[in-house]
Amino acid sequence: MFRFLRKNKQKKIDEPVDDINQQLDSIRLTRSARKNAAAIKELFKDVDVFRTREVRNMHDESIRYWVLFNDGVVSSMMINENILKPLMLSTAATPCTLESVIEQIVQIGESEKTASIKKIVDALSYGDTVLFTDGIAEAAIFNTKGFTLRAIQEPDNEKTLSGPREGFTEALIPNLSLIRRKVRTHALKMKFISLGRRTLTQVCVCYIDGIVNKNIVDELFRRLQTIDIDAVLDSHYVAELIRDARYSPFRAMYYSERPDIVIGKLLEGRVALFVDGSPVVITMPHLFIENFQSTEDYYLSFWYTSFSRWLRMLAFILTVTVPAFYIAIVAFHPEMLPTQLLISIANERANVPLPAALEAFVMLIVFDLLRETGIRMPTGVGQALSIVGALVIGQAAVEAKLVAAPMIIVVAIAGITTLIVPKLTPAVIPMRFFLLILASMFGLYGLMLGVSVIIIHILNLHSFGVPQIMLSGRLKYQDLKDTFFRAPWWTMRQRPKMLSDDRIRMKPGGGNG
Repeated sequence: MFRFLRKNKQKKIDEPVDDINQQLDSIRLTRSARKNAAAIKELFKDVDVFRTREVRNMHDESIRYWVLFNDGVVSSMMINENILKPLMLSTAATPCTLESVIEQIVQIGESEKTASIKKIVDALSYGDTVLFTDGIAEAAIFNTKGFTLRAIQEPDNEKTLSGPREGFTEALIPNLSLIRRKVRTHALKMKFISLGRRTLTQVCVCYIDGIVNKNIVDELFRRLQTIDIDAVLDSHYVAELIRDARYSPFRAMYYSERPDIVIGKLLEGRVALFVDGSPVVITMPHLFIENFQSTEDYYLSFWYTSFSRWLRMLAFILTVTVPAFYIAIVAFHPEMLPTQLLISIANERANVPLPAALEAFVMLIVFDLLRETGIRMPTGVGQALSIVGALVIGQAAVEAKLVAAPMIIVVAIAGITTLIVPKLTPAVIPMRFFLLILASMFGLYGLMLGVSVIIIHILNLHSFGVPQIMLSGRLKYQDLKDTFFRAPWWTMRQRPKMLSDDRIRMKPGGGNG
């Protein structure tokens, strides 16, 4: 008997989910508005916010309409003032056609008629209102969306010293309007696609025609069409499903919540992907140098921003290599240290019970625990906890002679420099431990081997067919103008190679330089 139950349970698990589209296709609209409304209501059975309303014309009670909508996602005022009131007060003497209802009676800017049950169900689920009329086997769909939205404000994780303070929200259309308001050209294209069998999430592909490389757009649509998943709740779902080098710790696409950054990427020939319900917008292709570019790089002096970019690059090198380099020198090559420094380190380590390599692993894990705790806690409490926790634990460990003081300095350098390159944090942590393991086993030889592997991996990274690091036989100023330094605006006359069909950003004489 138990074997029989297990077999039946396994059979139920393996059975495919009912195809909702086939169920909808089996329903056909009739010329009876009441029957059509009843059929739709049956589909929304047990949905207590679903509303149906019969409307009669006060001048001729033989003219009847059925209005259907989901409460909570519609604008009640729009339905009352622009749909119900005109239908009741219309002076039509005979039943109206659906075209006359849409064009002459109902006062809604966006509307369409359809006989598709699937389109009707999708529209009702997304905040639209559906109207049935007696004698017509079609429905009118009116845009009455009325979602509760978060106000537009500056993103917390992309604050800037200078520049716009706007940020994307979770609503797709307002996000697109932030782009359209600043890019006032017909060349700005926006194409919609639905992803997720259950959620039917709206996704918008945005690019500037004439600038973008059409091969990148075609490749993006090809990858989007291969997605077959129940739900898409955030842009990161899509990013993980369509990215190159799926097992690489480095980014394959750029993420931003700022309209000015996304517009800047579009004007360089990139493609932007908006996902309804997510404030994070994806842009592709992604170049490796973007990991070191900051929000305010293009709003402040190019001297200051170039220096800041050099600091970020240095911080990336230090946060990855400093712990491994320290272990390699102390454990394998102490003769490379100056005598006085070697004596100081040896004195500090004389009473420490753990080997240097194990000591480094423990302290780095403790630091990451404190960092994660600070992130998950409320803002004020989290920051205080991270700072106080690091000070207290570090000081207590040194006084108890569990950890040597130089190790605290090394871990602090690695931790602080991580904060300077937040875009690379997901990649920095595994790389740091990878190099630390090799340095613990083989010293400087292991460190150099690990660094070589990382460099080779970075050189082979691609994003939608575009190398993330573009190498050419000759170094040209126009190819370096926004990489290791940020050149003045009047000299950045060309867009990046391989990203755009139109490389000319500024014509000669377009600036005062």
